[in-house]
Amino acid sequence: MIACDSGWPRTAGRAVCALLLAATATTTVTGCQKPSESKASPTTSTPASTPRPSASASASTTAFLAMDECSSRGRESFTEVPCGSERAAARVIARYDGRVRQGPACPARTDFVLHISESRPAVDEDGDGEVPQGYACMRNLEAPHPGDPGRGGGPRTVVGDCVYGAGRGEVRETACDGSGERAPEYRVSSAVRERAECPAATQLYVTLGGARPVGCAVRL
Repeated sequence: MIACDSGWPRTAGRAVCALLLAATATTTVTGCQKPSESKASPTTSTPASTPRPSASASASTTAFLAMDECSSRGRESFTEVPCGSERAAARVIARYDGRVRQGPACPARTDFVLHISESRPAVDEDGDGEVPQGYACMRNLEAPHPGDPGRGGGPRTVVGDCVYGAGRGEVRETACDGSGERAPEYRVSSAVRERAECPAATQLYVTLGGARPVGCAVRL
């Protein structure tokens, strides 16, 4: 997570102080091992909470980093730029008001999430000197795409992703091709509504969230 200082110098155009909430290989999810044939007790854990839309979480109407707009990508500041600019690095594929934990989940192909903080930029969308708090789901304009299945990153775990045991009933994403810091141990082969629907070969249950919140994973 990268925090922005409110005194960070603003660049030309519309800049925003943002928190990079999702990096390429830090997604943590909850996983429980399936009982073995000897009926050993499964590893238990506290189910991960799934972000759900609230009454105050709706698609943002602000023009700042709105749907389909693009941003440059700096270490601690992100500037809205034309998508045809050589500085453009990522495109907004979904934009919501409010906090990430209270609002809708980003699309599965999201590479990273930007938390848009309330600030007073030199230029804003309606001249009132403020940018509402919210978050933008971003997709890189060019590869790599850590949010794609098996790439080991992105804010969500999806079918095709690989994980390794992180202890205490948790698993973390890692690249399926072994290029990450940790070798993959399981691959999420399918997503179902409840554990009983997982195939017999399932060896690990992974909390995914969404309409099919249970990931059925097999050992690699």
